[in-house]
Amino acid sequence: MNKPLDAALSREIALQIKSKEKDSFNKSYKAALLLEGSMYVQGFLVVDGKPYTPIEHSWVELDDRLVDPTRLQQGDNVQERYYFPAQRLGVEELKAAVEEAKEDYPDDPPLPVYGEAPYEYYGDVMLGGKEYKDAHEQALVKCRELNKPKIKKETN
Repeated sequence: MNKPLDAALSREIALQIKSKEKDSFNKSYKAALLLEGSMYVQGFLVVDGKPYTPIEHSWVELDDRLVDPTRLQQGDNVQERYYFPAQRLGVEELKAAVEEAKEDYPDDPPLPVYGEAPYEYYGDVMLGGKEYKDAHEQALVKCRELNKPKIKKETN
């Protein structure tokens, strides 16, 4: 079940991190560092309408709500968004994964963070483990539900 999105806190955090990036992974990383007791989450976002496909995305979870410092700046309707988590990282685990990625792959961005191999293919986006495949499949189902073709009524 989705936790509710805290739109006010999402906007407040977006202003605090002063990031003009559209990259949800970096924004959520910065937000997780600011919010005590938070979990950094990677997975998929589904919105009603364009792009009509799951969006690989990141956000922050608190005990009882979600914080998304990225999408609210882009003017999405808060009511028509659905989050499908694939991986959750505590702040210390997240920091360690970013540092390791910077050391191991200095020419690549350290985010998003993926779990251990083996990876499964789950669409035209990056590779992830079974939890990513499962989250992507759930997000696809929701996309299809939200974006059913509209049937035109015939007029005589």
